[in-house]
Amino acid sequence: MNPSSIVRVPTRPQVGLVKVRAHAKINLDLRVGTRRADGFHDLTTILQSIALHDTLTLRAVDGPCRVRCAASSVPEDESNLVWRAAYGLWSALGRRGAPSGVAITIAKRIPVAAGLGGGTADAIAALCGLCRLWDASAGPSLLREVAAAVGADGPFFLVGGTALGVGRGDHVYPLAELPRHWAVIAVPPRRVSTAVAYGWMDRDVAAAERRGRRRISRTRRLPPVAGSTLDLTSLVNDLERPVVRRRPEIRVATRMLDGAGALTAAMTGSGSAVFGLYTRRARAVQAAREVRRGGWIVCVTRTLDRAGLAEQAWV
Repeated sequence: MNPSSIVRVPTRPQVGLVKVRAHAKINLDLRVGTRRADGFHDLTTILQSIALHDTLTLRAVDGPCRVRCAASSVPEDESNLVWRAAYGLWSALGRRGAPSGVAITIAKRIPVAAGLGGGTADAIAALCGLCRLWDASAGPSLLREVAAAVGADGPFFLVGGTALGVGRGDHVYPLAELPRHWAVIAVPPRRVSTAVAYGWMDRDVAAAERRGRRRISRTRRLPPVAGSTLDLTSLVNDLERPVVRRRPEIRVATRMLDGAGALTAAMTGSGSAVFGLYTRRARAVQAAREVRRGGWIVCVTRTLDRAGLAEQAWV
């Protein structure tokens, strides 16, 4: 199946004010291969949407595109991924110059630089909102192209639910939906950028090779999917080991979630957030109490399938 043909675009009549949710993701499984000629690594990853979300308000205005966010760590200039998404869509629609006619306000709830995809989720939610606000006809291939230019996981946020990502993670294929689980998300004070995490992994691999060992496989490995079933006991994140070596508090958190009865507990993406999955909300709430500590951000949320995302897309 062509991944470009699989795009979840909510439908709503064009209006002058649009509010849309941007849902976070976790990487249930992440296997990292060799570095590509473009500087990225080949990935095989299983991504999962969760209910934790930001809210974007898009308002039709006169003048250039503006992005506003009260969170101090979120830029409001052209480096913001939302602005870049607006520019990419504007250009793809054949319009000249910088995007205009919209003011976008981001209400942040997804922690920044935590491996939860918040910035990219905001950008892709903005794409869907802009299509309505600008009354633009954008097909799946065009949206996927713009989304991939924003970030490697951009195409996933057009699909959502439970999905397999390959290549840079930008070729996305829906999988059988994971049954609803409650998720505890714990984010330590010290954050880790994606570039830094991959740099640590590359250095560790090079050091292991110099010693004649290969601690992290550089060949493509398949995630633990058998038919339509995902084996939660066999999940892997190749970035977790090198990040934990420098951020030992991450291992402490995953062990606490494990000890609180998680079906699986791991770092998501390049970190530094960790997650634990539970079948019962009460157990997840108790685990959140146990892992909460000074300076940590902890929340209880749940997994979302594609139908749930469609229902919750618009505010």
